[in-house]
Amino acid sequence: MFIDERIEALFDRPPLLEKRPGCPDGFAWRGQTYRIVELVSERHDYRRRGRMAHNMRPEHLRTAAKRGSWGVGRDLFCVRTDRGGRVFELYYDRSPRLAGGKGGWVLFRELPR
Repeated sequence: MFIDERIEALFDRPPLLEKRPGCPDGFAWRGQTYRIVELVSERHDYRRRGRMAHNMRPEHLRTAAKRGSWGVGRDLFCVRTDRGGRVFELYYDRSPRLAGGKGGWVLFRELPR
């Protein structure tokens, strides 16, 4: 089920890197708190899109696609929660336009169990 809504990520310990926070320990969505009990999968997409794809030299573009660059990309997580084993995909969007220039969390969709 497609959701695509902003969420608040919850961490037991604050992340060491603000722009690479890793998988949260839980999240708050629509007034409910969900604890993450299993990280099912993780991937990172640091490709530059649109105008951003054309403002770098090709050799730097390849490096940025692997490691990321400031304000570009997403860290995606598929997680199982403590609420009936519900499975969600969520991501950290590194774009500075979210959350006061720091990026933000989005609940992308719920997957069948």
